[in-house]
Amino acid sequence: MNGLIRFLLSGLAVMLTSYLLQNGVHVEHYGYALLVAVVISIANVIVKPILVLFTIPITVVTLGLFLLVINAVIILLVDYLVPGFQVDGFWWALGFSLILSIFNSMIADMTKRRIDRHAFNNKNFNLKYLRLYTSVYRDVTDWTKNYLFKKIVCVG
Repeated sequence: MNGLIRFLLSGLAVMLTSYLLQNGVHVEHYGYALLVAVVISIANVIVKPILVLFTIPITVVTLGLFLLVINAVIILLVDYLVPGFQVDGFWWALGFSLILSIFNSMIADMTKRRIDRHAFNNKNFNLKYLRLYTSVYRDVTDWTKNYLFKKIVCVG
């Protein structure tokens, strides 16, 4: 249910962003906005890691600012793939990606709070989470102690 709400809100974010950038970004209707949200998500999963990998040197030199260029390129790719979505140029794509990321972070923050508030009011959830955390913590600390002991005793 939460995924569906986030999906619908992402489409709304695309519509609001195109409304704010009326001169350079055009979305025909809400259906295309939902399609744009899906294609952006798929492009971020498949294409973006490849682009980031190939552009590591320039990203390091520009202290990460080149990632904004990669986001704009992804928006231009989505413009090419979705017929009801039109971006007039690189700078409009850059502005669209910046504003859309702000809207998406607000959506993620709103939906995250709702989940956390519901989950932490449930006492059974708290006990399960606490038990899981303590058992994982105990396993990790035991493994770390054994590993360090073996390294120190065997080497030293």
